[in-house]
Amino acid sequence: MTDTQVLEFCKNGYCMFEGVVPDEINDRTMEYCDQYTSTEPSGILKQDWFVENVIANPIVAGAVRSLLGVDFHLPVLMSNHRVTCPIQSIGGWHVDGNYCYTPELNFLQVFYYPQDTPIELGPTQILPGSHLIQNKAKFMAHLGNIRDAISTTAPAGSIFLTIYQIWHRRGTSTQVGTRNLLKYFYWRTALPQRDWVIEPGFDFATASYTGPAGNYVEQFRDTVKVAEMFLWLCGRHESFQNLGGQSWPLPANRNDLPYGFPQELSYSESIDA
Repeated sequence: MTDTQVLEFCKNGYCMFEGVVPDEINDRTMEYCDQYTSTEPSGILKQDWFVENVIANPIVAGAVRSLLGVDFHLPVLMSNHRVTCPIQSIGGWHVDGNYCYTPELNFLQVFYYPQDTPIELGPTQILPGSHLIQNKAKFMAHLGNIRDAISTTAPAGSIFLTIYQIWHRRGTSTQVGTRNLLKYFYWRTALPQRDWVIEPGFDFATASYTGPAGNYVEQFRDTVKVAEMFLWLCGRHESFQNLGGQSWPLPANRNDLPYGFPQELSYSESIDA
């Protein structure tokens, strides 16, 4: 991932990779899920074909490496949100248990669709940016349709990464069949540092830290949280500051460095050292 892609992940709280798992692996996964219908089919993590093509998928693992650093830990638990469709009811909005609201990104929750999952099969719905909105599941379940929520419709072999506390729910389904959604978890073992693909022209002063959460929170609160998370991932959390008012990281068309911009971030080479 690049600077811009990592920053976008901090804003949105998820990243989708469509159709990255080969068809034959998707078929084997479906066969495995039909044979082992447990909600926690963790035995699949001992299958070399699955680990090589899904857990260590080169495209997805590259993104995980960018976000969690070197030597990230592979999953030890597999869950399958396997449902028989159609289901007229819709799941309640929630964040998964044991969430932790923090600027740190120490783990990722990951979802894999081994089958084509159109809107008719009730794909998971997520609310982009909601990982920045602190709430409790019991205060969310009554919520209905939320503006800007998206359904994660995707072809077979698609994997999407999420920040653990993103708001999500199961969609309604109208198609007859069984939907499988495998869910697993990677975690960090190394301190964060900016060792992804660094963009030569990336400017910490003028970068936009504002994302979709701005539609739901007090003005600029999302911007501040995104900037703090991004600097934490860069290994420079000690440089983060928000002095209030019109200070960095608020968006604006300025003619000079913004008030409150951390001096040690003025030149890109200072953060790359």
